[in-house]
Amino acid sequence: MTPQGRPKPQRPQVVRDRSGSRAPRADRIGLGGIVGRLVAVLLLGWCGGFLWFSLTLPDPVPIGVRTDAVVVLTGGKGRLKRGLAVIEAGSARRMLVSGVDRITTRKQLAAAAGVKKARLGTTDLGYEAVDTRSNAEETMRWVAKHRYTSIRLVTSAGHMRRARLELSRVLPRGITVVSDAVPVEPKAPSIAAEYSKYLLRRAALAMGEA
Repeated sequence: MTPQGRPKPQRPQVVRDRSGSRAPRADRIGLGGIVGRLVAVLLLGWCGGFLWFSLTLPDPVPIGVRTDAVVVLTGGKGRLKRGLAVIEAGSARRMLVSGVDRITTRKQLAAAAGVKKARLGTTDLGYEAVDTRSNAEETMRWVAKHRYTSIRLVTSAGHMRRARLELSRVLPRGITVVSDAVPVEPKAPSIAAEYSKYLLRRAALAMGEA
């Protein structure tokens, strides 16, 4: 008791473990907790974005939509057949198949797609591209060579956004790109993998990587 008769304030007791050191407070978040919460936030954001990505996959456009040319990115039989259908419908004058293996001939490409070689008469084969980034660069050079102002881009639905992202990086302004998405082929990367690649590439471009 104090001289005034009031009870003497008590100091809070410090809980110590058996070794004599102070026990951590229950409300104190360690480094592991911070990292865990950050991972949870990132995972939640990834899931939300993936839901948007998968529910808004692009669709094919009508075969009668006209452009100067059509560009097909290799990766599935359905893509080449779609490009040929566009040419044969008179909706484009010429086609580029970008990303053809260097040892693949026109005859072999036609056989792999299940079409006759004669159907590739207005088709240029691009042997320089090895990935989506170089697909865009090869397309840019081809478009500039022929002075086209509009192209129809044919690739899988899951790959389309990343392909458009790379094209927007290299094509001059004023070039119209029509997205003509082929339904995902059985051998195509999963939508989740495509979404992750799209996010990584967007982040790289945002940080100034070419």
